[in-house]
Amino acid sequence: MKIWIDADACPVVIKEILFRAAERTKRQLILIANHPLYIPPSPFIRMQQVESGFDVADNEIVKRVESGDLVITSDIPLAAEVIRKEGLVLSPRGELYTKENIGARLSMRDFMENLRNSGVDTGGQATMNQNDRKVFANQLDKLLAQ
Repeated sequence: MKIWIDADACPVVIKEILFRAAERTKRQLILIANHPLYIPPSPFIRMQQVESGFDVADNEIVKRVESGDLVITSDIPLAAEVIRKEGLVLSPRGELYTKENIGARLSMRDFMENLRNSGVDTGGQATMNQNDRKVFANQLDKLLAQ
């Protein structure tokens, strides 16, 4: 299992959890982003910079992910594509996206986007807190132990 990170939008605190997990489990961790990012020196961690542009990083992840790989993203359409390729998807808040729940998540995403496009202020996600980090770390540990 390789771990892929949709790194442009992934919170630093989550990347740090992933860096430690890659070292501990000796798994390949690849950050995909359209700008340079810091990564610690490690034989298990690398960063691939892609061109700027709409969905360029997402498309690179979909192209390279294999069945059983884990992708960290909050991007619902990317999650759906990874699931179609039989990959695992975990959000930075610890939500596991599956074949069973991704359709509902896509519908909700589209609904909220339509509301925003019509001028409704839908707010945004709450700031990530310590509990969110704990939920993510626990879910990550479960996936890596499989």
